[in-house]
Amino acid sequence: MLKKSLLQHSIFLIALGWAVIPTAQAGNWQLKVGGSLLAPTENNGTVAGAQADVSHEFNLTPSVEYFFGDSPFSAELLLAVAPFQHDIRLNGVESATFKHLPPTVTAKYHLKNSTRFTPYVGVGLTVAVPWDEKLTGSNSKLEADVTYGAAGQLGFNFQPADAQNWGVFLDVRYAQVESDVKLDGKDIGTLEVNPLVYTLGYSYRF
Repeated sequence: MLKKSLLQHSIFLIALGWAVIPTAQAGNWQLKVGGSLLAPTENNGTVAGAQADVSHEFNLTPSVEYFFGDSPFSAELLLAVAPFQHDIRLNGVESATFKHLPPTVTAKYHLKNSTRFTPYVGVGLTVAVPWDEKLTGSNSKLEADVTYGAAGQLGFNFQPADAQNWGVFLDVRYAQVESDVKLDGKDIGTLEVNPLVYTLGYSYRF
């Protein structure tokens, strides 16, 4: 029930972002659409007494950003157009799959200068909402908990000389994602994804 509620909430946030941007004050809102590679760290924890390894995955990730007037501060909400789907290997053997949504909010500081190259840094919170967990070749019930963690962000936006509102951006996020895993209701370990998320895309400011 909690996972379904969080999924519906994420879909609502996507719709709200698309609805509110066209009517917002000019210059305060920015829509970003990019492709993201979610790369879990090397050590993904121990599950059922075995070393876990979570696959790298690619997805399209829109985000909505609000700028606070002429200040260098903004807030950004990262979403995904579809769930990330990962494979889990235990001691090198394909053992399970799961899906998740990664809504992440960061408060950002933009290092303004006289060029069209604007670096930024951010800190915030991520929520990992896993569901559709499946154990390969088994009907046992596999379940991963919804998890909350810290997030960091580092990147830049570049606006070409002939561009008025649009630009290109590149950034990397770190998200603390560690979920307790249960098999038929019994704890079997902790999946430590803790990914780096690399994103490249276009930005358009309204």
